[in-house]
Amino acid sequence: MIVAAAAESRLYQAALSVRELLCNGPELGIQIPRPLGHGPSRFIPEKEILQVGTEDVRLHTVFADALAVGHLDNITLVMAFHPQYLESFLKTQHYLLQMDGPLPLHFRHYIGIMAAARHQCSYLVNLHVNDFLHVGGDPKWLNGLENAPLKLQNLGELNKMLAHRPWLIAKEHIEKVLKTGEHNSWSLAELIHAMVLLTHYHSLASFTFGCGISPKIHCAGDHSFQTSSVGGYCICDIANGNHRAEEIPSPTGNTPDYSWEDHGFSLVNRLYPDVGQLLDEKFHIAYNLTYNTMAMHTDVDTSMLRRAIWNYIHCMFGIRYDDYDYGEINQLLDRSFKIYIKTVVCSPEKTTRRMYDGFWRQFKHSEKVHVNLLLMEARMQAALLYALRAITHYMT
Repeated sequence: MIVAAAAESRLYQAALSVRELLCNGPELGIQIPRPLGHGPSRFIPEKEILQVGTEDVRLHTVFADALAVGHLDNITLVMAFHPQYLESFLKTQHYLLQMDGPLPLHFRHYIGIMAAARHQCSYLVNLHVNDFLHVGGDPKWLNGLENAPLKLQNLGELNKMLAHRPWLIAKEHIEKVLKTGEHNSWSLAELIHAMVLLTHYHSLASFTFGCGISPKIHCAGDHSFQTSSVGGYCICDIANGNHRAEEIPSPTGNTPDYSWEDHGFSLVNRLYPDVGQLLDEKFHIAYNLTYNTMAMHTDVDTSMLRRAIWNYIHCMFGIRYDDYDYGEINQLLDRSFKIYIKTVVCSPEKTTRRMYDGFWRQFKHSEKVHVNLLLMEARMQAALLYALRAITHYMT
């Protein structure tokens, strides 16, 4: 149930972080790891993923930049089907984790662990355990949230609500973390940073499970590292709670008069400069991305389908748009696709290969990855909107 000292030692020795292996591997005499078994994804043939990297010249620069900051992992390799989006994603994630901001580096990685743990996403948990320790984080915090500072413990309830019931977040929840005492209170800027990180990693867990990201990396010398099972780390403890949330109720009649374009964007940019712009760019690229193809067909206008997917997810979160005909959703999204969307967005850890294979059988893997980008970004924006609305109500 806990991360023992021996396990921590193994993290350093047998499973050095992606950053250390890729950037310092040659000096350390360690060969760069390669994916073990089925490649970066358990759902997508390895040859298709690797072929993308050789065909697109633009990816050479993107991969070089990712390599430099230690994020050329399996997620990056699968996202490479869509270089324009990948570029924006990596730029945003690098800013959130590495650049100047309200939160110290070890807090950022611990918050990433907390968020990924809500969905039992041991792949993301392990990536950030490595980075957390690398920047000087206290290993004792990994024994459970109760071992972390009270300031981080106070974020636990918001983490749970953002992951499972963001529509319930109210100004009282915001006030609770902002006014807990001199040393344990959050500033508004810190809280915005934390909220963006939490929603980023909740939604990235959706992408990880939705695309079947492989949890294994193979190293030279017959060492193989598999991200810890849920029983290895007490990631549920880190996520604040020893069990999954109860059955998630659907929001009813909860349509916020609060939009990203008119409200959320400016609030984020005001309290955490430049991040609003980065998120806005990422949302727009995911929403508008198209190659005008569907399966074997070319010159296809996919805007109606993309809008239906995005609005269906927002509808699941209680966000509806007066100018949209929701009848289009039933016309464009069949039952198997809806089941896949609901699972990936709400309970990503329950996603199966059968679900992935079962929708859009005739479509390319790159198109299914694009679907997962839409699911990830629509989910992040919806959850973030509720958090930002609560902060706005607190401020007014």
